[in-house]
Amino acid sequence: MKTTEYIKNSIDRFPKGYVFTYGDFTGKVESKEALAKALNRLAASGKIVKLAKGKFYKPEQSPFGELPPDQYQAVKDLLESGGKVVGYLTGLSIYNSLGLTTQVGSTIQIGRNEVRSSFKRGRYTISFVKQKNSITKENIPLLQLLDGLRFIKKIPDSSITKSCKIVQNIISALSEKEQGTLVRLALKYQPATRALLGAILCDLGKEGLTEKLKKSLNPLTSYIIPGISEVLLSAPRWGIK
Repeated sequence: MKTTEYIKNSIDRFPKGYVFTYGDFTGKVESKEALAKALNRLAASGKIVKLAKGKFYKPEQSPFGELPPDQYQAVKDLLESGGKVVGYLTGLSIYNSLGLTTQVGSTIQIGRNEVRSSFKRGRYTISFVKQKNSITKENIPLLQLLDGLRFIKKIPDSSITKSCKIVQNIISALSEKEQGTLVRLALKYQPATRALLGAILCDLGKEGLTEKLKKSLNPLTSYIIPGISEVLLSAPRWGIK
């Protein structure tokens, strides 16, 4: 089978929206130059779309036009490296999936231990948030929850009180072990996030889990989070105004 024919047949088997690279053809196409030329020709013909240098995807059409790849596909190389998790999706797309907002913007936010400057990739702007905890597949949902608390004032198309109630409901559904892990991870977040989590847990009757959070905070410091005292009775005890 000729190289071009093999590449076309392989692409036909990829699902729409799947982002592929030269690596998807490794071992089957000996010449990287021939591979690059073939893919660039297919992109010029419209059969595939070039997302970034060396990254392509099969376009999917909707009644409203061509759909970009989903956010995970667009940045999966920034989330895993060598089979190891190095980052996770956060920001608007995650707040949307948690029910905190109806908006999903064109910016993809990624939590990582090592961050870099923002850059463009296709239709998306990729930005980064520093995560001080180790990132594992198991703790990603908890880190996403904590990010929601950290940026609760900045979540669009929502109110602080509404977002707090939603996060509180999610936390209440966690197992006690997961709630304990949430506290451990929160210790590496900003003081206001720790205080907010502490107030949430106290209102849920989980004061026994909050001792480390309380000890990590300066008792003389106050945190301005408008409206929180309306939904969390414990807010004043955590210095939240």
